[in-house]
Amino acid sequence: MVFRKPPDGGWGWVIVVVSFFTQFLCYGSPLAVGVLYLEWLDAFGEGKGKTAWVGSLANGIGLLASPVCSICVSSFGARPVAIFSGFMVAGGLMMSSFAPNIYFLYVSYGIVVGLGCGLLYTATVTITCQYFDKRRGLALGLISTGSSVGLFIYAALQRELIELYGLDGCLLIVGALSLNILACGSLMRPLESSRSPPPEKTCVDKVPDQYFVYHEKEKTVEENISILEKGYIDEKCVNNVPDCKQDSILSKNVLSSINVNEKDTYKKKVVEQTNFCKQLAKRKWQLYWTYWKETVVLFKNKVFSALFVAILLFDIGGFPPSLLMEDVARSANISEDDYYMPLISIIGIMTTVGKLILGILADFKWVNTLYLYVTTLLMTGVALFAIPFAKSYLTLAILSGILGFLTGNWSIFPYVTTKTVGIEKLTHAYGILMFFAGLGNSLGPPIVGWFYDWTQEYNTAFYFSGFCVLLGGFLLLLAALPCWNACTNQSSKLPPNTYSYKVASSA
Repeated sequence: MVFRKPPDGGWGWVIVVVSFFTQFLCYGSPLAVGVLYLEWLDAFGEGKGKTAWVGSLANGIGLLASPVCSICVSSFGARPVAIFSGFMVAGGLMMSSFAPNIYFLYVSYGIVVGLGCGLLYTATVTITCQYFDKRRGLALGLISTGSSVGLFIYAALQRELIELYGLDGCLLIVGALSLNILACGSLMRPLESSRSPPPEKTCVDKVPDQYFVYHEKEKTVEENISILEKGYIDEKCVNNVPDCKQDSILSKNVLSSINVNEKDTYKKKVVEQTNFCKQLAKRKWQLYWTYWKETVVLFKNKVFSALFVAILLFDIGGFPPSLLMEDVARSANISEDDYYMPLISIIGIMTTVGKLILGILADFKWVNTLYLYVTTLLMTGVALFAIPFAKSYLTLAILSGILGFLTGNWSIFPYVTTKTVGIEKLTHAYGILMFFAGLGNSLGPPIVGWFYDWTQEYNTAFYFSGFCVLLGGFLLLLAALPCWNACTNQSSKLPPNTYSYKVASSA
């Protein structure tokens, strides 16, 4: 498949719009799952840690399966994957309305919806990158706000639907809304040149086809011999009966020689196919070995190792508020009359603002994105420590807004990764980091819920969350300090192909 040059406009803006609405429709409910979390607690009577697994799986499974999602989009294209994933998300939400217990929700809502969201995220990012080059940052920034706007709207929408139609009716309606992903996916026209002739197969690629041809010839050789022999003998026997036996013997000799040649050729092709399989397996093994060697080189970079620990601890401690903040307000005995807006909606809208402002700050030459990212981590840790002291809706709303704004640091995380490992290693390093981010998303809410089940209060849980985020921020800051880099450079010289982060350079 031959792709044209990215047009940076035209149909690409349609791609941006449908990708925005795709992320809005698929991530709206999983990110605003805190509203459903309260209903599931009352419906099934399970512990908070056990129930929190539903939302954490829905948000983390897509990141954990990011390598599989990338392979699917590369193999089948963004449009088929988007349409198929739309059915997954809608079907998972509708199935969840019939859940008899919490374990059913682990599969229907956690795995099915979560995996569908991961596939849709990869499809939207991939198709947008194909259509944009010079304006790629702007396009990706616009589509990424779809999930934040979805969090803002779905938090209030699901709450209203639960009051009107109950939990089951809410999930059915939200699932029906997700079917609009199919319309969005159908508009994701692949950027390819229809006039370009398909590339000619190489000799190695032709081997399986040749093997198939000779395999078919070998299977039907006996049938061909019998048909040719019968027809030839019948014709001779009708015209000249005395020559019938002689021609029959001659035809058998000729066809037997053809049979021998066919079998020899077939054996030769089998040998070629065997060699092809051996070379392919050897090549795949070399690719895997190279991948693991490059991974070891990445972890020799102290800043990358600290970044890996920081993103894991940040998601363990920083993600639970978006899921549990509503239950924190209920545990603080805040009256529903004081609610002007769901706390999750505040987190969602401030996350959108944070992504835009932090992304703009990262474009300034005098701003070091690594220090900016470390600052957001440290401030997030302080805000988490302050949650146990919030006893009113106003203070919880302010803290929710601060946490939402700081969560927008996801927009600068690719900048930090690029400056740490280099553009050549970005895909490899980002995939590793996203896997551990998904692991943190999956573990964070259940851990906080278990703390509540043990202590019957959220104070200890959020102290633990704040400690995790602060620890990750301090480790990353320590690894990035110029004095630390100077000491390590004097003690041991890094090989030329090791990627070291120069803190003095601007992002």
